[in-house]
Amino acid sequence: MRHLLRRLLFYLVALWVSVTLNFLLPRLSPGDPVRALIARLHGRVGPQTIHSLEVLLGVNNHDSLWTQYLQYLNNLAHGDLGASITYLPTPVSKIIAQDLPWTLMLVGVTLVISFALGTFLGVIVAWRRGKAMDTIFPPVFTFLSAIPYFWFALIILYVFGFLLNWFPTLGGYDIDNTVPGWNMTFILSAIEHAILPAITIIVSSIAGWLLGMRNMMITTLSEDYVLMAEAKGLPDRRIMFVYAARNAILPNITSFALSLGFVVSGALLTEIVFNYPGIGYAFLVAVNNKDFALIQGLFLVIAIAVLAANFLSDLLYVVLDPRVRQ
Repeated sequence: MRHLLRRLLFYLVALWVSVTLNFLLPRLSPGDPVRALIARLHGRVGPQTIHSLEVLLGVNNHDSLWTQYLQYLNNLAHGDLGASITYLPTPVSKIIAQDLPWTLMLVGVTLVISFALGTFLGVIVAWRRGKAMDTIFPPVFTFLSAIPYFWFALIILYVFGFLLNWFPTLGGYDIDNTVPGWNMTFILSAIEHAILPAITIIVSSIAGWLLGMRNMMITTLSEDYVLMAEAKGLPDRRIMFVYAARNAILPNITSFALSLGFVVSGALLTEIVFNYPGIGYAFLVAVNNKDFALIQGLFLVIAIAVLAANFLSDLLYVVLDPRVRQ
């Protein structure tokens, strides 16, 4: 319990630091959202319009930095992330709420599938070390993961989208024949559009889980308690999963937790290649348009996701490793 309280305190401090940096960095950078918007309008705005834009975008250079900081914290507490200049006057929170589910469903599901599949294959090939599976799977998946991410996505897109015409090539759903909502037509269309991006992410990331688990399993299989279990004549499946895999999986869980945190930003290239709606594509648009409010909102979501994922991994460590509880 004391360990969890210490970790919780650490993550709260880390969250405060992230929020503070999120406040300071745009203000230390040259320019501000209002000036960027005025430049886009070629300066054809009056003083009253400029003041209205400053109020709308939450930019007030007349107050002290400390006053602005307190106002920023107050806005965050009320869920106000400001207005995006790219989609003016749409609030940043609304844009993130629209794009986040697409990224979470695509990258979240594919990350879980690649982790489960890669870890399971790592256990199997380590248990059958030197056999056919151990000879074929690691080099094949290593080769596939070595292909540049966007290049592999383009190959998948060309073969299965254009040549074979099996899957749609662009977008998150069929915008001409479906209405977004909880209806079967829209869900099936969204799944069909997500297959090619999902294959890209799974194939490109599975080698890391497989090789990491294989190496840890080989080290664990030489431990005394595993040899003792074999000497006692326990079933192979129990030794493999309960004695060896349970301890060997801990480093993979740490990597998985870190990967979960970057789910919201990790699909940038995939979303660009497939023109898929999501946080990664929103990040690209925000950077290209110098949309500081949207960048701040996305950075805050990523920081919270990373910290939450690491805290969950700490909880899982406590469950799996008795030494952490001492």
